[in-house]
Amino acid sequence: MTGIYLSYWQFWLLLALALWAFIERLLLPSIRWFFRRKLNRLIETVNLKLDIEIRPFQRTKRKILIDRLVFDAEVMLAVDEYAKQKDMPREVVMKKIKRYANEIVPAFNAYMYYRLGYWLAEKLARWFYRVKVNIVDKHQLAKINSNATVVFVMNHRSNMDYILVSFLASRRTTLSYAVGEWAKIWPLQSLLRSMGAFFVRRNSRNKLYRKVLERYITMATREGVCQAMFPEGGLSKDGKLKPPKLGLLNYMLKNFNYQTDRDIVFIPVGINYDRTLEDRTLLRALDPDSGRKSAWFALKKTVTFWAKNFRLMWQNKWKNFGFAAVNFGLPLSAKAYSIENEVIFKTLSADERFVQIEAFSKGLFSAVENVIPMLPMSLICRIFLEHGEKAMTALEVKGLAFEKLKQCREKGVPDLLKSGAWDDAIQVTMEMLLLRHLLIEKQKLITIVPENINVIEYYANACHFYFEKK
Repeated sequence: MTGIYLSYWQFWLLLALALWAFIERLLLPSIRWFFRRKLNRLIETVNLKLDIEIRPFQRTKRKILIDRLVFDAEVMLAVDEYAKQKDMPREVVMKKIKRYANEIVPAFNAYMYYRLGYWLAEKLARWFYRVKVNIVDKHQLAKINSNATVVFVMNHRSNMDYILVSFLASRRTTLSYAVGEWAKIWPLQSLLRSMGAFFVRRNSRNKLYRKVLERYITMATREGVCQAMFPEGGLSKDGKLKPPKLGLLNYMLKNFNYQTDRDIVFIPVGINYDRTLEDRTLLRALDPDSGRKSAWFALKKTVTFWAKNFRLMWQNKWKNFGFAAVNFGLPLSAKAYSIENEVIFKTLSADERFVQIEAFSKGLFSAVENVIPMLPMSLICRIFLEHGEKAMTALEVKGLAFEKLKQCREKGVPDLLKSGAWDDAIQVTMEMLLLRHLLIEKQKLITIVPENINVIEYYANACHFYFEKK
């Protein structure tokens, strides 16, 4: 009787290969099938609750989207032109294109968005703030065609904007954000990608990169992906609204033809906070003498900030950061604008299109400005700013606050607080300002701490346009 004899290393090698074959051919496909089935069920359940369903584009595999972007006809033309201009092999340019596409295209995961993202956004928003939300006209929002591409356009006060609006809008739709390079750190980058965010180099002058970005935004807009954009292009450093940048808006409207394409509906959103977490950091960026701080300095300041807050929590002395208010305005339709002005953006020359987009953006950003809510912090800081170094009692401040609030209401300024809530809110705001050493109280007279007047100005600027209206 003969047999086959194996050495130990041959036996273990065959066993490892058999185990690998079992995992690759049986176990992994079963795991993928299980999670894919679970994900599809979640999407079906979520779509039943949403006003605007998760689009097929968002459910497409990321690799397929990257390939679509890389081999897009306009991108290919840009590749040929760039290769000729730079006298560079086409294969080298294609590598650049693939790198840009990999950088931009998100990896949307409905499970991450609605199970982890929504839960985390809600907990953080309600932990930090007393959240107030208002819709100017619910009937107008309800009338939006479910097939339209919806774009939320908002002012940019804080990085909390992403969390706050995602949480508030998640019951109606799934948002895709343009995120700056600040978020390209692990593991934040992977998390944001899975939440549908796409990355943008804000100040890039690279025409090749801009073409890839343009084509991605055009693709997503045509496929009906709901998006959120900050026309200011970055956080407001002094609290005032920054002039809008037209790049992303141009990409969305450049090839728009209201006669054949789905409508693009822009919803203005106004955001305001009683306290933004980054206020002093943003103000420091305005000071030319402050110099560029190291990453270690930023980390140390962040750790100190949170250590102080956790200590207050441990001592049961911690209070949240006041109100965070979000106000959704009346929708503006690109189709309605095109019909009213008798324009087809796709057929316009670059100069003509820019004129039309600039006109449209002015109306859109004006609508954003008009829905930014008034909050106690903006009101109180405005009063102290107007009275300079004058010392006032708490009662005098309250009287001036209610007088100015009445004037604002007469001008139609959005006010998300109930009338009875303002008395307590003003008192709490004064305490917050004293606690942060922005105000000082001596012998029951309150005045600004001179070295912190820039912080007072920052919060007063949040609604400066309301006070300047006649």
